[in-house]
Amino acid sequence: MSSEWETITLGELTINHDTKRKPVKGPDRRPGPYPYYGASGIVDYVDGYLFDGDFLLIAEDGENLRTRQTPIAFLARGKFWVNNHAHIVTGNERASTRFLMYSLLTADIHSFLTGAVMPKLTQANLNKIPIVCPPREIQDYIVNILGALDDRIALLHETNTTLEAIAQTLFKSWFVDLDPVHAKQQGREPEGMDAETAALFPDSFEESELGLVPSGWRVGTIGQIADTVRSQRKPSQLNSDTNYVGLEHIPRRSLSLANWGSAEGLESAKSCFSNGDILFGKLRPYFHKVVIAPFDGVCSTDILVCQSKLREYYGLVTMHLFSKALIDYAERLSNGAKMPRINWKDLAAYPIVLPPQDLAENYRTIVEPLFQSILANVQQIKTLATLRDTLLPRLIS
Repeated sequence: MSSEWETITLGELTINHDTKRKPVKGPDRRPGPYPYYGASGIVDYVDGYLFDGDFLLIAEDGENLRTRQTPIAFLARGKFWVNNHAHIVTGNERASTRFLMYSLLTADIHSFLTGAVMPKLTQANLNKIPIVCPPREIQDYIVNILGALDDRIALLHETNTTLEAIAQTLFKSWFVDLDPVHAKQQGREPEGMDAETAALFPDSFEESELGLVPSGWRVGTIGQIADTVRSQRKPSQLNSDTNYVGLEHIPRRSLSLANWGSAEGLESAKSCFSNGDILFGKLRPYFHKVVIAPFDGVCSTDILVCQSKLREYYGLVTMHLFSKALIDYAERLSNGAKMPRINWKDLAAYPIVLPPQDLAENYRTIVEPLFQSILANVQQIKTLATLRDTLLPRLIS
């Protein structure tokens, strides 16, 4: 059987679609529903697409080609856009596209990289990468095993997206659009809540420095209900048992941590965080990287570790930090700076309308179970990914 496994170059097994790629600078992108992919995954969502189907994206440049903190090859499905930082291929009649992805995840590509400062994988060198290629029926067998794990992981990610959307929708309705207050002002019962919850909302508005706000609510800042943790660990205090989170591990616009690593061997001090803390990327353009920590650990000092001062306001703190309005606020403050970043002092000054404590607590009791489900799913994703990564080299070899 092993004699049927040939070593063939990637170029002989693929159809390349790089000529169809088209980069679009950030200011020129129009928001929309279609993923916009770069070297390490989705970097934005835009109003158009270049591809429709199942394709394999392979990083063309970036330090991740050497460090491999995130996968260098990944599938893109459906309608999407790709910039010129990722090669895009499909398998030909000799190879399954998904099998090629798994093969590349185990391949040593260092000898095919160029560039002393910024690693690059040119199309010519990409095509030279050797792939150990069995017959299609064996490829399909391998893909069925690994794909079942990946499909389960994808389903858990989709579940977390749904849970996040529920928390966001309720936050927007209650504390941004103020739907229950408008309803009561018009003599209607607020939709989707019981009488006890509806009673927590006023039936009128009053003037404030932020415009009209619900009567009895006060204008404040996020720093009044949240704080940052400044505790750090020195390199000598870090070991293989310490979980480490860097900006590269945090996905775009998701409360669910995508991955994490070990703090062993890190050569600089790292910030400490605890299970349930909110991690906020403080470098531009990473203000959209906001997650709930699913464990105790350490993180890059380019990440702010945030906590709610009162348990009742935990849900509000989390969703304010995750909101587009706060991200836009951080973008404005950092615009034009030599080192575009935001510190806690500036972030703490973000103006918000503070509801009464009993209403904040009501919201927390609704969304905290959603957050706990998200964190449980993150741990399950990690377990399945570890199993997949253990099986992967054995099956491919």
